[in-house]
Order: sequence, then structure tokens, then C-alpha cells
Amino acid sequence: MKLVVTVKTNSKHPGVEKIDETHFIVRVKEMPIEGKANEAVIKTMAKFLNIPPASVALLFGSKSKNKILSTDN
Repeated sequence: MKLVVTVKTNSKHPGVEKIDETHFIVRVKEMPIEGKANEAVIKTMAKFLNIPPASVALLFGSKSKNKILSTDN
């Protein structure tokens, strides 16, 4: 399944907001330095979807706030 994610970095209240079945807003504490925010987004989405982080992959948008993730569902 492909998920469209908008990322908000440096958030005081991390979490996931579901817009519809495939669109989400993900807030993470990490800053977008050396891929730390991308790792946090993957872990946060995996936890939200109740799947292991290895089942979530970043397809597009590694340097953008808009990303496309893929899950093994």
C-alpha cells in the first residue's frame, strides 16, 4: 500500500493525523538533518499502523516534506 505523508519536523507534540485512507500528517521531534527525520517518520508510521518498521519504506521525497511511503500490507 502506498501512503502520502506530509511531515512536520521539530514538533513539540509528535504523532500522526489521518486525513483519509492514504493521506497522513506526521509530526516528529527530529530535525531534517542526516536523515534523522526520515527515520523518525518511518518509525512513527510503523507504530501508528501497528507493523514493524522494516515493513515501511520511503519511496519518494527523502529531501521533501511531502513523502510517499510503501508498506508490506
